[in-house]
Amino acid sequence: MSRRGLAAVASVLDQAASSATNILVLVLAARLSSAAGFADFSMVYVTFSVLLGLNMAYVGQSLVLEKGEQLGAMCRSAAGFTGAASAAVGALLVVVGLVLPATPGRAFLALGLVLPLVLLQDGLRYCFSALRAPERALAADALRLVCVVAALAVQPEGASAGRLVLVWGLSAVPALGLGLWLLRPYVRGAQADLRPYLRRGHLGQRFVVEFAVGNGSSQLAVLGLGVFATPLAVGALRGATTLFGPLNVLFNSANSFGPPVLGRLGGKRATVRATALLGLMLAALGAGWGAVLYALPERAGRQLLGDTWAATAALLPATGAQYAVMGLGTCALLTLRVLAPKATLSLQVVFSVLSVGLLLGGYAVGGVAGAAVGLAAGSALKALAAWWRVARLRVPAVQDREPEPAPAA
Repeated sequence: MSRRGLAAVASVLDQAASSATNILVLVLAARLSSAAGFADFSMVYVTFSVLLGLNMAYVGQSLVLEKGEQLGAMCRSAAGFTGAASAAVGALLVVVGLVLPATPGRAFLALGLVLPLVLLQDGLRYCFSALRAPERALAADALRLVCVVAALAVQPEGASAGRLVLVWGLSAVPALGLGLWLLRPYVRGAQADLRPYLRRGHLGQRFVVEFAVGNGSSQLAVLGLGVFATPLAVGALRGATTLFGPLNVLFNSANSFGPPVLGRLGGKRATVRATALLGLMLAALGAGWGAVLYALPERAGRQLLGDTWAATAALLPATGAQYAVMGLGTCALLTLRVLAPKATLSLQVVFSVLSVGLLLGGYAVGGVAGAAVGLAAGSALKALAAWWRVARLRVPAVQDREPEPAPAA
């Protein structure tokens, strides 16, 4: 296998290791906690997920587009900015934790203390991606997976959310140390410069907007349910989406490796045929996985999610439908990203806001089950609108005849 092929395999495995870490953290926390305790943990973990996405958008996505001889300095700058920004946000979370009531407050305080560790450890993935060394990211993330599973597995049943958050965060230290050691040869002697991240017009600002109106808005809406409705709703919704984690690996891999492959196919006809077929396959997998989970005996479900299983099981039909249509929507947006990149932002804005409205409206009408149905309806409407936009897309005829050149490695 060529070096490029090995790099692609390492990138997919790294994405799988990162996703497996998130899945197993939530599964172990659910098994160790009561339903109320997992609800508190989920509130904190959703907050972390939003902060992780913002850092990925602002720092990571802009870094992986960089090229040239100054990559070492850029990686050092990215790591420095991530460390400084996460420390500032962590200090704010400590203050929030001191203000909130005891149980959730301790969990948010713990998140503030460990936030610089977990964000910097994850941020190193993008440094290795920019440096075309995904095997180093895989080594660090594999160690992270082993350490966090081992650390949480030895916690006593009924451990508080604050304790679980603290253990989860501190278990990142070995992987962070390994990642920094593996990065050192690339950044030795380079000078960090944080000023580009503070300037107006930094590329990451656009990516933050896309994240905020895409993934971030729905996660904040789920978090809002815990603040204004009940934390138990957050635990149930988070438990349901955790069980569909393997599909997120496939969606992320399609977004990461799809554009270069599709760019070589030629034009609209070939691209749409490929993405439509992929979308149908992902939709079938989503529906099938949902059916498998729904058929699980209660005993097996409790082995996965503990006391949270009872509330989560009722959401599986709606969540399975959501992931089925998400497969179609992901491939429609992937098509637009290849053929008309500027067409995706408006779709994300309109239908992400609509999805949040449907989530909250569904909760008002039907409780947490209604919220899950609202999320599924929002994803279905976004997929329908994206494919309608693909159908109306006008592509120059020459683009349908001549394959595009492969992007530079």
